[in-house]
Amino acid sequence: MPGLLCPYPAMRIFLPALAALALGACSSGAVDPASIPGCTLATGAPIGGPFTLTSNTGARMTEANFKGHKTLVFFGYTYCPDYCPRTLGAIGTAMNMLPKDVAPPETAFISVDPARDTPAQLTTYIQSNGFPSNIVALTGTSDELDQVSKVFRAPFQREDDPDSAAGYLMSHSTTLYLMDENWKLQAIFTGDTRPSDMAKCIAALSH
Repeated sequence: MPGLLCPYPAMRIFLPALAALALGACSSGAVDPASIPGCTLATGAPIGGPFTLTSNTGARMTEANFKGHKTLVFFGYTYCPDYCPRTLGAIGTAMNMLPKDVAPPETAFISVDPARDTPAQLTTYIQSNGFPSNIVALTGTSDELDQVSKVFRAPFQREDDPDSAAGYLMSHSTTLYLMDENWKLQAIFTGDTRPSDMAKCIAALSH
């Protein structure tokens, strides 16, 4: 899959093949989500299937743990130079902008760097100021991460970088996946979606 050079230094990212996504129909709410910039609705897209991963607490988790509430899924890693903390900060800002009657989606941050992102490392990372408060970090074995990347169409790969302090960087998807209460893909955002638009989209899809 072709890569897209990220505007942030020393990092390459991938956009998943989302051609199967179709624009959704209008919601019955007061605001049509499809009219909100950066809010791409999806219907019938086979994205977000079953997985088994390990959380930052050490607990084994599957997609079943996220059913019953909306979840915003984002792939990245803690040594990501700029893009990941910037995006997680934007998610945190968006969650704080939601109306009081809208429950913030849980954020599932899936690390694609299992060699360095231990549960302890992930726990420290997600406690950063500005990140969403209801966030869980997940990682797994190479096989487990390959499985979850396939069901989300979110490829990743290691890239050696002798100029990096860690010696390598990880290429990964920049898409944010909004899953509904039944773990069905409801909408997608990019890391460049404005927090205000993300909040408007989530609020419109919650009414």
